Amino acid sequence: MSNQAAMISSDLIKEVMTEEGYEVVETGEENIFHVRDLDAGLRITCVLEENILFNTLPCFSTAKGSVSGDMMTRMLDAENGISTSSFQIYAMPDGQVRVALTNFCKLQDLGPEDRDDILSCIDFLLVDVVAARSLLADCV
Repeated sequence: MSNQAAMISSDLIKEVMTEEGYEVVETGEENIFHVRDLDAGLRITCVLEENILFNTLPCFSTAKGSVSGDMMTRMLDAENGISTSSFQIYAMPDGQVRVALTNFCKLQDLGPEDRDDILSCIDFLLVDVVAARSLLADCV
């Protein structure tokens, strides 16, 4: 791990999020935590790996068999309006799948630029999930 990555900690990122009015929810794991937007009530999972912060926000859950070719085409279409995040599909234990959006930011020193990058990633993810739910509303 580089010295730069050693300076970046999930505790410092949590401080930034709390200062900006997000609720931080601990998971019991050192570099994994949830951030809840108090206005929208949406909960984002954040994972810090060295100096990269990965963010994931579920869009919806559906039966595994209901993921159609049309749905996949919409999710993968470069012109779908989801420009800052990417779709992921996670298998759930009950035979369902969770469709989520993810993005990330590479952090340097948690200075003003990193702070802006973190907040921008979270904001973009929140905007993208609204667009994604609209894009896929008739598929689920």
